[in-house]
Amino acid sequence: MSANKSKSDDSAAKGDVDIEAGDVNQINALTAQVMNNPEVLAAMQQKLAGMIGSPSGYYDTLPKSVKRRVKALKKLQVEKLNIEAKFHKEVHDLEVKYQALYAPLYAKRDEIANGKYEPTEEECDFPSDVEDEEDEELSEDVKSKVKLDKKDAEENEDDANVKGIPEFWLTIFKNVDLIADNIQEHDEPILAHLTDIKVKLSENPMRFTLEFYFTPNDYFTNEVLTKEYDLKCTPDEDDPFSFDGPVIYKCKGCEINWKKGKNVTVKTVVKKQKHKSKGAVRTVTKTVQADSFFNFFSPPDVPDNDEDIDDDTQAILSADFEMGEIIRTQLISRAVLFFTGEALADDEEYDEEDEEDEEDEEYDEEEDKDYVPDVTKAKGKVAKGGQGQKGKQQPAECKQQ
Repeated sequence: MSANKSKSDDSAAKGDVDIEAGDVNQINALTAQVMNNPEVLAAMQQKLAGMIGSPSGYYDTLPKSVKRRVKALKKLQVEKLNIEAKFHKEVHDLEVKYQALYAPLYAKRDEIANGKYEPTEEECDFPSDVEDEEDEELSEDVKSKVKLDKKDAEENEDDANVKGIPEFWLTIFKNVDLIADNIQEHDEPILAHLTDIKVKLSENPMRFTLEFYFTPNDYFTNEVLTKEYDLKCTPDEDDPFSFDGPVIYKCKGCEINWKKGKNVTVKTVVKKQKHKSKGAVRTVTKTVQADSFFNFFSPPDVPDNDEDIDDDTQAILSADFEMGEIIRTQLISRAVLFFTGEALADDEEYDEEDEEDEEDEEYDEEEDKDYVPDVTKAKGKVAKGGQGQKGKQQPAECKQQ
C-alpha cells in the first residue's frame, strides 16, 4: 500500500510537472503570436502608456509604522516650502531694488524709440553679424564705397524725416503670437500711438503694475492705461505641495475714456424679433462686446470661491495672466530683441528640430516593414486658472516667470 501511495504521489507530481510544462508552452505560443501582431502590440503600448505616472500601490502595502514616518517627511516638506516662500519674497524685493537701476536705461530707450533723442555715433557702434560677414568678403576699395553708400542711405532717411523707430511697440506685439492673436485690425491704428510700457513693483502687498503710455489720439483721452496684478507667495493650506513660487491670483484693469463712436471693444448688432402671438416683427439694436486687444484692460472679476469660476472665465484669466507675465518679464526687459525678432530665434530653432524629427519618423515608417505606430497621444490640459505650465496650479493662478 505504501508503494502504491508513493507511486501515486510520483504520478501526481509528474502530472503537475506535465501541466506546468504545458502552461509554459502555451504561454510561449501566445507570446510569439502577440509579438508578431502589430495591432496587439499597439494596444499594449497604449495601455502601458496610460499607466505612466500612476501610483504603483507600493505605498498602500507599507506597515503603519512606515506610513507614520512618511507623514513626518511630508511635514518636513511643508516646512521647507514655507522657507522657500520667504526666499521667493526676498527675490521679489530684490527685483524692486534693481528696477530703479534699470529705469535710466529704459528712459533712454524711450527717448530713442520715439525720436526725442538721436544717439551719437559712439552709442550706435554695435556690431552686426550680417555687416561683419559682408565686410570680410569685400576689398578695401569696395568697403570705402559701401561706407559711402551707407552714409547716403542715412542721409536719405534724414531727408524723409523719419524720427525714432516707427511703431516700435506695435511691431513687438505683432511678433509675439499670444499677443498678436488678440490684436484686431481696428486695434493697430491705436497701438501705433503706444510709446512706452513700464512696470512698477510693489513689496507689500506683492504686486506689479503695467503702465501703457500713449500719445494723443482720436480714440481715447487717457495718456496712460494701467493693469494691476496681485501675487500670492504662500503655500495653499489645502494643497501645500502644489506651491512652486509666486503666482498671480487676481488682476484689475482701468477705465478707458473712449471718445464718442471710437470704442473698439463694443459693436452694434441689429436683430429682428417676432412677437409670439401677434406675429409682428420689430428691429432691435444691441451693443455687444467686440474682439479687441483693449479688452485686456477689462478682465473678469475673480470670485472669492474658486469653485465659482466657470470654464470661460477660467480660460480668459489664464490667457490674461500669461500675457501680463510675458509683458513684465520678457517684453519690457528685452524689447529691442523682440522688435528685431532675435528673441524668437530659439523658439524657431526648436520648431525646425521638431519638423526634422517628424520627417525622420515618416521615412522610418515607409522603410521599416515592422514599424509599429504610436497610437498614444498626450493631450495637454490647462489647469484651472493656470497656464498649462509644469506643476499643479491653483484656480485662477499663474506661475510667476
